[in-house]
Amino acid sequence: MYIEIITPDKTIFEGEVKTARIPGKKGSFQVLSDHAPIVSTLDKGPIILVGMNDSETIYEADGGVIELHKNKIILLVEKIIES
Repeated sequence: MYIEIITPDKTIFEGEVKTARIPGKKGSFQVLSDHAPIVSTLDKGPIILVGMNDSETIYEADGGVIELHKNKIILLVEKIIES
């Protein structure tokens, strides 16, 4: 599954991941391959990415929007800090 994390200033991350845990406004949720299409708002909280080699990368999001369609995730966030 391909993911892009984009802020107003730059692209923070783009690449293939196994899973992504996203801080949704109504609670955190996990996205796996072949997930149903979704558009949702993000709350403050961690975005946890598990790479193809099982490495984990964590970013701290300060709100935003997620769009997921056909195994491509686009996260538009106001501000993000790599943990």
